[in-house]
Amino acid sequence: MDFGLYISASGMVAEQAREGQIANNLANATTPGYKPSEANVHSFGRLLLENTATGQPVGNFYLGVETGPEYVDLEPDPVHETGRPLDFAVEGEGFFAVRTPAGVRYTRNGQFAVNGEGILTDAFGNPVLNQAGAPIRVGPGGRVAAAELGLFRLANPLKAGENLFTGVPVGRANGRVRAGALEEAGVSPVQALVEMVTAYHDFQAGQQAIAAIGQTLQEAATQVGSLNGG
Repeated sequence: MDFGLYISASGMVAEQAREGQIANNLANATTPGYKPSEANVHSFGRLLLENTATGQPVGNFYLGVETGPEYVDLEPDPVHETGRPLDFAVEGEGFFAVRTPAGVRYTRNGQFAVNGEGILTDAFGNPVLNQAGAPIRVGPGGRVAAAELGLFRLANPLKAGENLFTGVPVGRANGRVRAGALEEAGVSPVQALVEMVTAYHDFQAGQQAIAAIGQTLQEAATQVGSLNGG
């Protein structure tokens, strides 16, 4: 196998995964409390080549490109006022808790609503929980005091889809719940678009490299065939 083909193909696979990641972040650029997923792209590894006759080192040969483990940027983002009584933002550390059909999950998205039973819920109808793990009832005038919401510190938070996280709660977080406000998404649309264009160009470069290598191999095969025929 031509190692140039392998290196180019591994780079294309890495950029394709990166494009998907950036697209998902960009799609959530207006989702309150959204935390972007990121991953580092790096060299997969290298081999030290040596002369088989003399044992003298020839040089390093790189094996291609690899995408590292995905991680989430959990840094707090700016908070803006909305004036809506059931909007809540976490300032600093912490997560809200909601009870989903799959169990308790955690989120930074405080864009809440009230269901027909007067219970505070997230956008998917999951009850929001207080610090004791019980649902919160919306009071007169459709309001809930910020102090009623649970604010949890999580050990090993992991994304679980729909802007939710799993993790081990380890007490109340040190952050503060702010009523009538929402945390902004941790995504810059402009930066995400620039990264998307860069990833696309890198993907195209891999395609062009593979096409060039393929043409070279075809020409070499044709020349060898001509020599054998002569």
